Amino acid sequence: QVQLVESGGGLVQTGGSLRLSCAASGRTFSNYAMGWFRQAPGKERLFVAGISWSGSNTYYADSVKGRFAVSRDNAKSTVFLQMNSLTPEDTAVYFCTTTRTPFLSVISMMSTGDYWGQGTQVTVSS
Repeated sequence: QVQLVESGGGLVQTGGSLRLSCAASGRTFSNYAMGWFRQAPGKERLFVAGISWSGSNTYYADSVKGRFAVSRDNAKSTVFLQMNSLTPEDTAVYFCTTTRTPFLSVISMMSTGDYWGQGTQVTVSS
């Protein structure tokens, strides 16, 4: 059974930074692509960033390119999202996701993931 638990959200001022974490259990972590989505109130859940199972490739939504960085620590079965230069438009619940099938590309999960964490709230004040 796959379990994903996000942490690291909070309240930050415009221009500040946060580092989100997603701890995974129930599978061989290094075999799976991992991704981050976010959902603001009344809006769709959208892809933010992802990292391949190999760790060789990362992908970002245009809205966060140059500001966010996704990474993974396989020894800790954890994926991170470093968020810099935050703006109020980044305010959302951030969700960690992964796929049912191993060795898939990040591209395969950009529309939606298969397993989800509970989400962590990020609020950026103006």
